[in-house]
Amino acid sequence: MTRAVCSGSFDPVTNGHVDVFERASQMFDELIICVFQNPSKRGFLPIEQRVELLRQSVSHLPNVQVKSFSGLITEFMRKHEAKVIVRGIRSVKDLEYEENEAYMIRHIAPEIDTVFLLTRPDYSYVSSSGIRELFSFNGSIHGLVPECVEQAMIELQQRERK
Repeated sequence: MTRAVCSGSFDPVTNGHVDVFERASQMFDELIICVFQNPSKRGFLPIEQRVELLRQSVSHLPNVQVKSFSGLITEFMRKHEAKVIVRGIRSVKDLEYEENEAYMIRHIAPEIDTVFLLTRPDYSYVSSSGIRELFSFNGSIHGLVPECVEQAMIELQQRERK
């Protein structure tokens, strides 16, 4: 059985992320989506809400689970006996960054391989930071994020306006 991990902040999760999860779930027996907790950063959405929104977004994928973690991804992967990390690539810029990360992971844990999945062209411009910026200027994020994420962001905006 091959278990893979896809990690990130997913703040918020986008339809591009979900596309990568769907494709990776077909390639591996199990896929664990790990929401990275960076204690030095305050997220747009709380970590617990990101985990829940991810669970809702991938509920149609029976071999996918969602967890959160803080620390080195290699420690998480060893703990969960995962041998593959999946990374979505939107551009050459992403590839350069992820290639260096993959080399560092390989240095720390030679038993772990990295698989790169190219983002579908229609999602190549979609990023969590872009979604946050668009949303902050009251732009429509419809069709760029799962419906549950869009609704959660609208509710957050409404609470902040009160």
